[in-house]
Amino acid sequence: MGKSWVNSWVDSAERIGADLHLDLSDSTGASGASGPGGRRAALTRALRDAVREGRLAPGTRLPPYRSLAADLGVARNTVADAYAELVAEGWLTARQGSGTRVSERAEPLRRTERVPRKAPPRTRGPRHDLRQGTPDASAFPRAAWLASYRRALQQAPNEVFGPGDPAGRVELREALTEYLARARGVRTEPGRIVICSGFAHALRLLFGQDKSRGGAAVLRGPLAVEAYGLGFHRELLAATGVRTVPLPLDEDGVRGDRLGRERAVLLTPAHQFPTGGPLHPERRAAVLDWARARGSVILEDDYDGEFRYDRKPVGAVQGLDPARVIFIGSVSKSLSPAVRLGWMVLPERYVDDVLAAKGEREAWASVLDQLSLADLIASGAYDRHVRRMRQRYRSRRDRLVAALATHAPHIEVTGVAAGLHAVLRLPPGTERSTVKAATWQGIALDGLAEFRHPEATEPEMPAHDGIVVGYATPSEHAYGAALEALCGVLPPPGE
Repeated sequence: MGKSWVNSWVDSAERIGADLHLDLSDSTGASGASGPGGRRAALTRALRDAVREGRLAPGTRLPPYRSLAADLGVARNTVADAYAELVAEGWLTARQGSGTRVSERAEPLRRTERVPRKAPPRTRGPRHDLRQGTPDASAFPRAAWLASYRRALQQAPNEVFGPGDPAGRVELREALTEYLARARGVRTEPGRIVICSGFAHALRLLFGQDKSRGGAAVLRGPLAVEAYGLGFHRELLAATGVRTVPLPLDEDGVRGDRLGRERAVLLTPAHQFPTGGPLHPERRAAVLDWARARGSVILEDDYDGEFRYDRKPVGAVQGLDPARVIFIGSVSKSLSPAVRLGWMVLPERYVDDVLAAKGEREAWASVLDQLSLADLIASGAYDRHVRRMRQRYRSRRDRLVAALATHAPHIEVTGVAAGLHAVLRLPPGTERSTVKAATWQGIALDGLAEFRHPEATEPEMPAHDGIVVGYATPSEHAYGAALEALCGVLPPPGE
């Protein structure tokens, strides 16, 4: 009489054990080096992978403990414990008289045709980057930031590593209270500062709908804006349902006398973006009078207020009436846009609503980065960095003006008393061709028309041909070649 069905099953299971090709190496590739516990974990992982990959199909009967243990050179308890763990996880089933099987619900990964992975295409950036909006990335104060980060980490209380306060760390808010008062003339206290991750985040908090308040936003439109500004901000506001109304600009800044029934106005009074120039004192007073009479609010975007060259410091409008102005700033221009930290200085009546919109916990700005920035400011390293960069950017501004005076004296340069960019006024009808020529030569820059509000109409808001040149972006060693290339694509006189 042949073998019994029991003996046949044992022989079959033993053959399965011999053919499983289970790899019991640990994650470092050392086989069995971690002792019994490590062998059990390795066996568990190897069996789980065999089921996932389809080498052990659903319903497959596994070898008995002793057979697989003998085949792999491990203890029977090691196999028993691995089986038990996989049964508990649902990969295997174990019934008396039926042995241990692969669960019918253990779906293996579907095998698909393997397509060789191609390396992502390498996109070549521009040869010369003269786009506005970013500082010299090579000038980030790495040593000072690292020193502040270390001190902040060593001195941080344990609570720092728990859920963050949506208002932001008090250390940073206290440091900003002192710094903004000294450097920008801002009047506030730590309790009226809310930390955010930048200007765009501030707009989302102010104009986005908050479900905790029945879908109401902190501020509502329509919102008056300057005729020239960042299209990204207009798009962000439009996505929240806010209509923006353009205001005319001239050499004294925005025409506040054109304000009407808007709920708020967004301004760049220290250095109008991108045309340049501060808002005239009489215009400042007129906008404040409008806000008081209408019960409206002014949003002050202080995007590069630290950088001034040929003029006296222009303080924040907020300092004239803290109850009517929301002052918004960040370190995107002074340090780097990679440090996602900004702040809102709020009238007291808006603080609770903004915190409700932000949520119960800090979900945007790294608490450790907040502490590092607080230390950078308190230690004086932030001021030293700003002074150093002010000198560097002024030198670059001077080199740009000198190069244009030599090679393109017919091109007028405006908005260069402060900031990180200049506007080059071009002959009528030449902006598009100049931007195209720059692109062909590997020069990245922006045409002035890109910043014009789509509803800004003639004749009250006439359009001018020009290009916006960011002189902060290139590294020091690349700046000379960038200027030479720029002068080569400018239209000649008479065009």
